[in-house]
Amino acid sequence: MKIIDDFLRNWTKYFGKAQLPIAFYYSDELPQADYAGAPPRWRCFICDLGKVRRGMSLYFDVNSITCTGGKRYTGFRHTLRANFEYFLSCGIKGELEGERYKKSPEIVKEIMKGQPPFEAPARYIVFKRLDKLGDNDKPSVVIFFAEPDILSGVFTLANFDETDRNAVMAPFGAGCSSIIYYPYFELAKKEPKAVLGMFDISARPCVTPAILTLAVTWPKFERMVNNMPESFLTTDSWKKVKTRIAKKNK
Repeated sequence: MKIIDDFLRNWTKYFGKAQLPIAFYYSDELPQADYAGAPPRWRCFICDLGKVRRGMSLYFDVNSITCTGGKRYTGFRHTLRANFEYFLSCGIKGELEGERYKKSPEIVKEIMKGQPPFEAPARYIVFKRLDKLGDNDKPSVVIFFAEPDILSGVFTLANFDETDRNAVMAPFGAGCSSIIYYPYFELAKKEPKAVLGMFDISARPCVTPAILTLAVTWPKFERMVNNMPESFLTTDSWKKVKTRIAKKNK
């Protein structure tokens, strides 16, 4: 819990009243959180995360995520909808309306070759805001939902101790893939990248217009927190940005 206490103190010091990030982890034990429930119809579960961002702790299982993409990118199901390559591209005339996110079905097929499914390591996926985490929680990934000024600070902090100019990546994918699937795979890497996301047009209605996300593995998050007091956050350059953030959050 010390790292969370350090983060909360430094976040208030350098980012003022900017909204806190959320975290997720998988668990087979019934968590201390509210069940998200089983929606009666299709729903993008990114919308449900708005409740988590406001302080409500939620857990999901295979029944509480109705989107096939959401099930896939949380690891609860491997299958995609029928004719997915057409759904993501041009569609099928008179049968299926395409999202036209890719030019052709062939391009979609090539992309999917590099996006293998993964198996959820436990029965539940649990989401909590950082100030709601307890001693028994073991977060895997931290997700910042942020506007540009705040995002610039988090992005720069994620790059602070990295030599790789691409230490933050922005892979193409669904909104849930950018905050769960891609960052979760980074857990297995020696030098995990941060993931910039929420560019998915279908998920955009679930967030306010200026919001994007940046997701980092817990080990990288710990480094970021420890680096805060010696970073650019102590400079006059950041103070100017911080002043603008404060004015907006009044």
